[in-house]
Amino acid sequence: MKRTGFLVLTLLISFATTLECANKPLTTQTTQGRTVTVLSIDGGGIRGIIPGTILAFLESKLQELDGPNARIAQYFDLISGTSTGGLVTAILTAPDEDNQPLFAAKDINKFYFEHGPKIFALDNASAMGPKYDGKYLRLIIRELLGNITMNQTLTDVIIPTFDIKLLQPIMFSTSDAKARSSKNALLADVCVATTAAPTGFPAHYFETKYEDGKTRNFNLIDGGVAATNPTQVAITHIFNKILKGKFTKLLVVSLGAGKAKFQEKYNASVVSQWSPINWIFDKGATPLIDVYSAASTDMVDIEVSSLFEALGAEKNYLRIQDDNLIGNTSSTDLATTANMEALANIGNKLLEKSVARVNIETGAFEPVAGQGTNSDALIRFSKLLSDEKKIRLAN
Repeated sequence: MKRTGFLVLTLLISFATTLECANKPLTTQTTQGRTVTVLSIDGGGIRGIIPGTILAFLESKLQELDGPNARIAQYFDLISGTSTGGLVTAILTAPDEDNQPLFAAKDINKFYFEHGPKIFALDNASAMGPKYDGKYLRLIIRELLGNITMNQTLTDVIIPTFDIKLLQPIMFSTSDAKARSSKNALLADVCVATTAAPTGFPAHYFETKYEDGKTRNFNLIDGGVAATNPTQVAITHIFNKILKGKFTKLLVVSLGAGKAKFQEKYNASVVSQWSPINWIFDKGATPLIDVYSAASTDMVDIEVSSLFEALGAEKNYLRIQDDNLIGNTSSTDLATTANMEALANIGNKLLEKSVARVNIETGAFEPVAGQGTNSDALIRFSKLLSDEKKIRLAN
């Protein structure tokens, strides 16, 4: 908590002294080819259908402005994604043989509907190992992404993982891959690693080479243990470009994969009596995992919201998240047709909900007066993104 608080303070000071227009909401008139654009996608397993639905909508609006070949990767300087969000990031940024986007945003949900039931099938799982053996997940990711390496993505990406041997986060990014061969892993390996949720899928081991030919080993699990919501990771990664003066404004779209409806599950008088096993599993719940997951996601959202609020640039940050999932839709691995259709429906309904911002005191999302619906905001953002791209092409 101290680390993230210090980061926000540093960002605030730096923004205040280096961004010439940081205290103004971004408008078409103030866009002059110097806006850095960021897209961030949370983890959440099969619930990736929710951001997949929203991304398909955003891309459709970009296509209305710039033609049917418009793709999201062409509009964002950086796309970050954790776990299932890392897989979505790869789908959006993987190149074809002509170095054009291999997939459209509408292909994201096609992927989940076609392959989700096989990824989350219990047929081959071992009673003594992870819930799922991960064989189909690895197979289909390798089929989709082939030999594409991190340095080939169509825009800069950053995908968090966690090295269980070193006990530290490992961030894979396009810029690092271009600078160091040891970070230029196969995009497929990085996707398998960032989706290797503890207890759910096996950890992933792979190797790369240093410049001198020596081998580098990775022993990785789900990036969500470090950053379920990778928005802050993305801002920190791109911040160097702002400090160098290449950009003067920041535009961020952050997409959640939904979370369970808030319930007062635990209280101090109860948990103070718990044994270690209760913290791991209690009456069908997983308290420790619930706490870490919620803390990781909410802390990032609170601090990033605070950052933009302090800069008077709230409209430059759009967070779309449903925090009221109930029943089957709150599951990360229930890949039945009915549940996947329900998740897609949640994504569509989320588009029509009011733009909301996290309440720093309660952590709850509350509607923001005067900003319309999420679809209204995405339409506005699509115009800004389109204008920024055109200005850059003209220059």
